[in-house]
Amino acid sequence: MVAIGYTMMCEQAAPDQLVRDVRSAENAGFDFSVISDHYFPWLPAQGHSGYAWAILGAAAQATERIPLMTFVTCPTMRYHPAIVAQKAATVQILSGGRFRLGLGAGENLNEHVVGKGWPMTSVRHEMLSEAIEVISALFDGGTIDYRGAHFDVESAKLWDLPDRRVPIGVAVSGPESCRLAGEQADIMIATEPKGELGEMFDAAGGSGKPRVGQLAIAYDTDREAAVKRAHEQFRWFGLGWPVNANLPGTGAFESASRFVTPEQVAQQLSCGPDVDEHVEKIKGFVDAGFDEVAIVQIGAEHQDSFISWAERDLLPAVRSL
Repeated sequence: MVAIGYTMMCEQAAPDQLVRDVRSAENAGFDFSVISDHYFPWLPAQGHSGYAWAILGAAAQATERIPLMTFVTCPTMRYHPAIVAQKAATVQILSGGRFRLGLGAGENLNEHVVGKGWPMTSVRHEMLSEAIEVISALFDGGTIDYRGAHFDVESAKLWDLPDRRVPIGVAVSGPESCRLAGEQADIMIATEPKGELGEMFDAAGGSGKPRVGQLAIAYDTDREAAVKRAHEQFRWFGLGWPVNANLPGTGAFESASRFVTPEQVAQQLSCGPDVDEHVEKIKGFVDAGFDEVAIVQIGAEHQDSFISWAERDLLPAVRSL
């Protein structure tokens, strides 16, 4: 049976609301939760971008059961990998062993703020691979020194290590990221229900490891209102990750998506009250071999109604697949 997760989307809600929402999601019976890690929202209409790691610490204390996961953190530019390892170990302790560290090669949207330029894709993958080496070595315990092409670490040690080692997930979208994930990660992460991603992950050593997907929906009793909200806040999603990774700011995303119509958004994202329509989208991930699917409910002000509906209708329907 597929596990269904709840997404704390930092780009669309204030930090204190995100903590309240994940507590409600836990009470409603969601199987796990994930949190985005952004410096900017995708579009100005979303309007938020709190610091994910502070929110995780608060969420770890506000909840009791629900697993937590970054979806995803870039450990190469805004954050040095040694600092990511320290943060992840700390959240694992605070959450009582409920944390998983999801990593990715990042987006220019968020990483440009440190003024180091935006590397080409192959270099970003090299940086991510080195970062995972550093993080994994620190999770092993002891003091490490590291000299790489992109990162140096001098006499680093995690003085507070959790009893349960933090599992590492890597976001994939193509052959190179699937190879990296298969070789170095414990979990595959993706936002597209493509079976070939899992096949490439398996071929690189990922066979038998969990796969976590993510799906954006716009639940609302009024379908037209749901489509309108999805278009206002999520029309960027259809640009594709090669574009999404490289655009430099919210203005660029607004310009790039200006010709996307509400009808096109409604064709890509499930919108409205029909539980079967939403379940069919989730089933796409199940059919592609995913073990877990995290749901993004579009619109901060619609989380309470979504969580209540999910508890009553969505979660039972998915669990009957």
